[in-house]
Amino acid sequence: MRVGILTGGGDCPGLNAVIRAVVRRTVDKYGGEVLGFRYGWAGILEGNYQPLGINEVSGILPRGGTILGTSRTNVTREERGVERVRENIDKLKLDGLVAVGGEDTLGVGAKLHAEGLPIVGVPKTIDNDINGTDFTFGFDTAVHIATEAIDRLHTTAESHNRVVVVEVMGRHTGWIAVKAGIAGGADLILIPEVPFTVEQVCDVIRKRHGRGKNFSIVVVAEGAEYPVEKEQDGGELVLAEQETDAFGHVRLGGIGNKLADAIEAGTGYETRVTVLGYTQRGGTPTAFDRVLGTRFGVMAADLVHAEQFGKMVSLQGDRIVPVEMSHATECLKRVDSELYEVARTFFG
Repeated sequence: MRVGILTGGGDCPGLNAVIRAVVRRTVDKYGGEVLGFRYGWAGILEGNYQPLGINEVSGILPRGGTILGTSRTNVTREERGVERVRENIDKLKLDGLVAVGGEDTLGVGAKLHAEGLPIVGVPKTIDNDINGTDFTFGFDTAVHIATEAIDRLHTTAESHNRVVVVEVMGRHTGWIAVKAGIAGGADLILIPEVPFTVEQVCDVIRKRHGRGKNFSIVVVAEGAEYPVEKEQDGGELVLAEQETDAFGHVRLGGIGNKLADAIEAGTGYETRVTVLGYTQRGGTPTAFDRVLGTRFGVMAADLVHAEQFGKMVSLQGDRIVPVEMSHATECLKRVDSELYEVARTFFG
């Protein structure tokens, strides 16, 4: 058995655990070999790969990032993209290709499988927004890092009698914000799934300060829509830049600064902002993400051996099961209202 593997999209803690598991399972159980493609879909398009054996993946489990590198290459936008992928799979005599990535990488994988190519998907994102799986690896690490930051910001906020706005990643969902906000004891959590007004935010902070609390922590997801004037149901995304990537996505960022200015103007309380940014997806993965990535990688190799292509590995309860890869991109997995109601209990 000859297996290819690539990692696409943003880097994510736990990627190396997946790579290691695919290699060990393929070599140890099936007597096969693995080729690692460099820089995501760009590697399979260009035939840029490296052999991966036991020695090559030794010691990579606790390392963040990906030893294969990554990119946001979109095969469907490349000249003869599908044909070039097919030619390289045939040329290298691959029995299957494991694509590890988020909705864009998996979306390309699903399209390639529809063209008859042997693709297996592994869901990866710190945002935890992929449909069909309870959790994605990388999410737990991101939440842990954000929680630690919120814990640290509590002490400086209290010392200076300040409001601190913490902007976290998550794109168009609020999973990181809600989980880290609950764990870190945030006084208000703002997410894309729930519209808000500036007056509502200021009111929560004023009431909190009115009962003797002289500091507040506000966690806001980067994809939360900033309200237009005072309309409850209207808002706009705050963008770090206007350009889009190969998949048509804008780069979010900046709502923390905009919100901090509005809070200070509306309440008179000194307000500061911390944007956690890429620190949330860097560094060593947590134990949970190492184990989940390992389990995903093992099943991915098993799916290639069983020729169950067009499938994505997923976590459902405590079981790793295959689902249709196309299912992953049908919709975003958004924060459920029950979880947000738990968070709302502690607002103010």
